[in-house]
Amino acid sequence: MPELPEVETTRRGIAPHCEGRTIQRVTVHNRSLRWPIPRELEEHLTGATIRSVERRAKYLLLKVDQGSAIVHLGMSGSLRVITDNTPLLPHDHVELELDSGIRLRYNDPRRFGCWLWSDTPEQHPLLASLGPEPLAPEFTGAMLFRLSRGKQTPVKSFIMDNHVVVGVGNIYANEALFKAGIHPKRKAGRISLDRYNRLVDAIRETLSAAILMGGTTLRDFVNSDGKPGYFAQSLLVYGRAALPCEECGMPLKEIRMNQRSTVYCGHCQR
Repeated sequence: MPELPEVETTRRGIAPHCEGRTIQRVTVHNRSLRWPIPRELEEHLTGATIRSVERRAKYLLLKVDQGSAIVHLGMSGSLRVITDNTPLLPHDHVELELDSGIRLRYNDPRRFGCWLWSDTPEQHPLLASLGPEPLAPEFTGAMLFRLSRGKQTPVKSFIMDNHVVVGVGNIYANEALFKAGIHPKRKAGRISLDRYNRLVDAIRETLSAAILMGGTTLRDFVNSDGKPGYFAQSLLVYGRAALPCEECGMPLKEIRMNQRSTVYCGHCQR
């Protein structure tokens, strides 16, 4: 599933081609995504100028004067910038034709993504209750420390809760906890302020590096120009169960938490 770095990579890839451009035509080839694509999407977007392409958590916002299209890539979705006569591919569900001649195509084989419309996107139910962005100034160790007091939840589940902080998906939670030296099953309420400060630094470092490398391609993700991300080559623990720890050489361990793979070093992470 595309996580925050993959979505941010997509945003950066399509924004220069879309911002300031007028949408001449919206073509929906298949409305049956996670939620049916509303017909008001075409009504509001056709003839509108894209003022900005923004990201909130794992959602992309194509903002026009009247509101915003809210786009989620689901488990297998991608947005591609088409500059030639490339024919439609199977599972190309939505296409925006811009006044520059460029087309923006949304492909989603599993159809778990979404295209929705909102006059006030920040107040939309999908976005209104989300926590802070992990790269924003308000995301701090002190904030995590305060929210975690009294919680018995494992710290990995705690930092993956979108009400606490958005965009720390499974891959990046594994990596950040390893860098911070924190065991993924340690209770969130038993972690000190100093260790939360280290964890925030590790989350920022991990996500920033992944964005620079174009995300992590494990199965389906391709970015807006069709090229894969390369952060998978830099993973320290995720997908490396039983291999030697990069720090101490001990075999990495794997457990299941909330039905997700969790890899850690039993020696380095406490």
